[in-house]
Amino acid sequence: MSKGFLVVISSPSGGGKTTLREEILKCEKDICYSVSYTTRLPRREEVPGKDYYFVSREKFLQLVKENRFIEWAEVHGHFYGTPRDFIEENIQKGKILLLDIDVQGARKIKECNLPSVFIFLIPPSWKELERRLLKRSTESEKEIKKRLKRAKEELSFYQDYDYLVVNRLIEEAIQDIRCIIRAEKCRRARKEKWIKQLISESS
Repeated sequence: MSKGFLVVISSPSGGGKTTLREEILKCEKDICYSVSYTTRLPRREEVPGKDYYFVSREKFLQLVKENRFIEWAEVHGHFYGTPRDFIEENIQKGKILLLDIDVQGARKIKECNLPSVFIFLIPPSWKELERRLLKRSTESEKEIKKRLKRAKEELSFYQDYDYLVVNRLIEEAIQDIRCIIRAEKCRRARKEKWIKQLISESS
């Protein structure tokens, strides 16, 4: 069986990656979502074990000590981490894994040299990003200002990514990402076994 690969999606806060991730998973049945660990509290619409594994700070640091994360970082005062065993086992099984992580996490994933495609989701305008953050009503004004400041920093990392997708309309962004995934499935390295088999049969 050929190895699988990671689809890593990042965006500034309010960029829409959570909504987009949920829609992609509905459309692409052969893609698995890698559930991350976090020390922050769940938002009202989030389901433990589906959106994140919500753990205490002490538990998270214990997992770090045990080398259980392939990457982890502190963002906005909370820890986030990607489970190592789940990623490595499923890549070996030929699975396609979807990760929505911030730019710090994406950089660490890239350093691991795992088969990956990196997609940066960007808002159509700065005003729209501000509007989306305010609409969520999950953070204080101080927290929103902090997220906007960080968003400016995160936008400068776009060159680390293979693809840029503008999230103007969710339907268009979903189709763009689905097209990227289909193209990645057809890379020569991932289809080469079939050609070799065909050549072998023709001998």
